[in-house]
Amino acid sequence: MTRSRMKKYFGSTLLISVIIYAAVTIFLYYAKNTTVQKNSNSGSQCNFSRYCPAILNGEEEAYQLGDNCQKQWKPETFHIQEPVNCFQIKREHHFITGVLSQEEASYPLAYIITIHKELEMFVKLLRAIYNPQNVYCIHIDQKSPEDYKRKVKSLTDCFDNIFIASKLERVIYAGFSRLQADINCMKDLVSSRVKWKHVINLCGQDFPIKTNQEIIWHIKSKWEGKNITPGTRQPPNMKYRTQYSYKEEINNGNAYIYQLNQKKTKPPLELTIYFGTAYYALTRKFVQFVLEDAYAKALLEWSQDTYSPDEHYWVTLNRLKDAPGTTPNVSWEGNIRAVKWAPIAGPSLDECYGHYVHDICVYGLRDLKWIIAQPDMFANKFEMSTSPLTVKCMEHWYRNRVLDQTSATIQPHWFLED
Repeated sequence: MTRSRMKKYFGSTLLISVIIYAAVTIFLYYAKNTTVQKNSNSGSQCNFSRYCPAILNGEEEAYQLGDNCQKQWKPETFHIQEPVNCFQIKREHHFITGVLSQEEASYPLAYIITIHKELEMFVKLLRAIYNPQNVYCIHIDQKSPEDYKRKVKSLTDCFDNIFIASKLERVIYAGFSRLQADINCMKDLVSSRVKWKHVINLCGQDFPIKTNQEIIWHIKSKWEGKNITPGTRQPPNMKYRTQYSYKEEINNGNAYIYQLNQKKTKPPLELTIYFGTAYYALTRKFVQFVLEDAYAKALLEWSQDTYSPDEHYWVTLNRLKDAPGTTPNVSWEGNIRAVKWAPIAGPSLDECYGHYVHDICVYGLRDLKWIIAQPDMFANKFEMSTSPLTVKCMEHWYRNRVLDQTSATIQPHWFLED
């Protein structure tokens, strides 16, 4: 080999060696940093499998460890890459993609979920209650950022049985728009190819306590063919909601409802107004009644300028003797929601270990033991931004219950990561 060829050969070899060394160095650097980033929430001190069961058991040492972990825990973020890979989304976010039992396959449910914030909380709720035989209508507050709406649509488009409501409302807390959002979803659901038995409404800060199978058992035990709308006759301290007219307004980005100096007319058709929860489990026939019956339409029209009409509309219609699936003689039965009310707002005597929003407890870690002991189908409220470990612990407990109950072959991606 000539000197010039040797020089060229060794020069090329050296260049290749430098390139390989640089590539390996870069790879190891990013691999190391990626691993640190991925595991930064799950170091030995904050190992999820160690402290979550202890928290659920109410062990004080576990609470203290959980509180310390909460301070350093980075809330999960949900990313959607373009173009959307639906196969990857279902697996990476641990959606259960198979029917878990024959009983569940023969008793499909419908869900209405109204959301406006915290995409990650919505994803966790959706994957918890998702079953391929059910159907889900998602109502996104029209005021939500466009990027939020786009991400939700990208997710829901990956599923044949999840869709966004065909008409969206600018929802205002305690306003008629909140009731109208449910009505919009109901109009879509009655034309669904899924022959659902009951429809259940949720908000983005709910989370299930009962599994899908247990919800079906709960309905069949007492409420098959019946509607669940807990409530009672409107008490005197709630009459202000329907005695005066109210108006919704959005001003400089602030949405609110206020009372007008104008008394309302009496309820239409001599209806007796009831007061109850805004959340329900309704039969398909009752939903059709709500959309078509003259009494239902008259009450809906009259309710447009009332305060929090969703807390009197469903429960009032379900007390009519001729309504399908009516339950005129029940009161607060039904076990729809586990809620810790502020002392000034409700009957709950249980202490809130998180914080209150609209007089409802946003749960903390120390509330979990109480939550899982409740007989209700769902609990409210959870918040990723203030207590992400409360949500994470709850969803691990719940997913383990779901998988323990199934007779189906469990797929590896159905298990949640620590």
